[in-house]
Amino acid sequence: MAEMDVSGGGGKKGKGGKKGKKLSTRVDLTPMVDLGFLLITFFMFTTTMSKPKTMEINMPFKDENLKPENESKIKASTALTVLLSKDHRIYYYEGLADDPNNPPNVQVTYFKPTGGIRDVIINKEKKVQELRQQGALAASDKLTVLIKPDDNSTYEDLVNILDEMSINDVKIYAIVDITPVDKEFIDITESANVGAP
Repeated sequence: MAEMDVSGGGGKKGKGGKKGKKLSTRVDLTPMVDLGFLLITFFMFTTTMSKPKTMEINMPFKDENLKPENESKIKASTALTVLLSKDHRIYYYEGLADDPNNPPNVQVTYFKPTGGIRDVIINKEKKVQELRQQGALAASDKLTVLIKPDDNSTYEDLVNILDEMSINDVKIYAIVDITPVDKEFIDITESANVGAP
């Protein structure tokens, strides 16, 4: 493995008149290569591979025998409708937009740290709490967010809005198919906000 070279190191004499010997050490590292491969193989076989992470989504069960009067109704005062659209734009309005004579005030926002969808959710939660304190809502009434992804929205935006539900501790939210009326709201808002960032 290791060898010492004790051959003479030259003809110079030191101060004491003695001839000095130069010692050199040579280490043979060939067996270390084998040991390295053995260790790499050992750690490759003993390590656990990373498991894929998945997000669990519980979709509502549609009961065909359920009568309409027994269905749980969402109150417009607790509802926030979020429309995911192209270019990471988020259109939102408060309520359900079920009155054609009184269209909702549709606004646009993005996923950004300040003034984004998170602030919208926080403000809506505060309004629902105020209505509960005033007695306009029951204690069981909570903020309900309806998420409606458009055909041209991205999967990333859907994951981001689900993360916002978790971050803001929104207990009741649902992914719902977007309606033609909601698409009209998006078109009207886009035409009104031409040139906006």
